[in-house]
Amino acid sequence: MIGIFLITHGTLGESLIQCACHVLNKRPAQIAQLGLSGQDDPLDMLPIARDMLGWVDNGHGVLMLTDIYGATPSNVAAKLLDPGHIEGIAGVNLPMLLRVLTYRERDMQTLVQRAVTGGCDGVLHIK
Repeated sequence: MIGIFLITHGTLGESLIQCACHVLNKRPAQIAQLGLSGQDDPLDMLPIARDMLGWVDNGHGVLMLTDIYGATPSNVAAKLLDPGHIEGIAGVNLPMLLRVLTYRERDMQTLVQRAVTGGCDGVLHIK
């Protein structure tokens, strides 16, 4: 099973995990989150993020989800990438997270594709 690691601003990651728990009626295995604040030094957070990445990696890889591309959480995640094993996606939302949790038994390439599609397809104009 591919591990899931959210690196986000503040409590967004934990809030998304809690929402997924509500929808799934359980806390998924191999999922962790690291919330960064404006006071956090990215260089200090990198070793913490690396340790947490190990918590969810059972050898099948980890998909990291961040909120805003180019912001501190995604910059920390970018330093941890290992193509094919540790992948990252920015723009996390609840539909994306639910899609990831549904397809994490598949290979990394399929999971990344389904995550991006799920995140984009979850954005709709309500009429």
